[in-house]
Amino acid sequence: MANTEQFAKAIADKLLDTAPEPSCKLNLPDTADQKPRPLIEMHDIHKSYYIGKPNELEILHGISLEVYPGEFVAIVGESGSGKSTLMNIIGVLDKPTTGQYTLDGVDIHNAADNELAAIRNRKIGFVFQTYNLIGRQSALKNVELPMLYAGVPAGERNRRAKDWLNRVGMGDRMKHQPNELSGGQKQRVAIARAMVNEPALILADEPTGALDSQTSRIVMDLFHEMHEKYHKTIVLITHNPQLAEECQRVLTLRDGLIVGERKGSGKRAAL
Repeated sequence: MANTEQFAKAIADKLLDTAPEPSCKLNLPDTADQKPRPLIEMHDIHKSYYIGKPNELEILHGISLEVYPGEFVAIVGESGSGKSTLMNIIGVLDKPTTGQYTLDGVDIHNAADNELAAIRNRKIGFVFQTYNLIGRQSALKNVELPMLYAGVPAGERNRRAKDWLNRVGMGDRMKHQPNELSGGQKQRVAIARAMVNEPALILADEPTGALDSQTSRIVMDLFHEMHEKYHKTIVLITHNPQLAEECQRVLTLRDGLIVGERKGSGKRAAL
């Protein structure tokens, strides 16, 4: 989003069979080896701008991918590869021009605006390189914001916000405003804000891009904790190969296409 106010506004505007006899043997499918339904399912996603004009430009040329619940996936690519465009579509901040995108069983292309707003608010936690915290508001109020749009009562908002700020090590800074916090502290507040509505997906766009290596390590460790302890599905968009290697799966984006997929170590590493 262009700025914090637009980001906040977008989130606000866009969210009888008969029982068998006991002796009957039921022919139920064996689900032991079946995969769960993908959380993210994209088929042949194209995204164009200036459609119908002489300067029409296609950024994504047919993206297909699946991300399953509990996965930690990195999407890597150089500047201009289409990462930001893909992130906006995954995060339901934009719609594809053509193709099918299903998020947690919801067909995004055919969803109404109010349903999309609810999806952004309740199903997705966003973490951006630029933090997108509201100025002149405390860390506590920033973390409460998604719950405010979700209609959570004030007392519960306060309790949950304090709980998550404590979990990310910011309990002693909850009354501080963003201009009183370091970059790493701002990002920890942003992670608490992303987690507070218990979303199905954490979408992190270059979350350590503005941080030094030591602070990046702290922030990346928090993502590992969100994945390992709270079993969150995380999509990390980055140009940093070291960060990508820590994820379970790495997708390489080039010129609007996924050109490679490999396994990552899935392990924390020193930056």
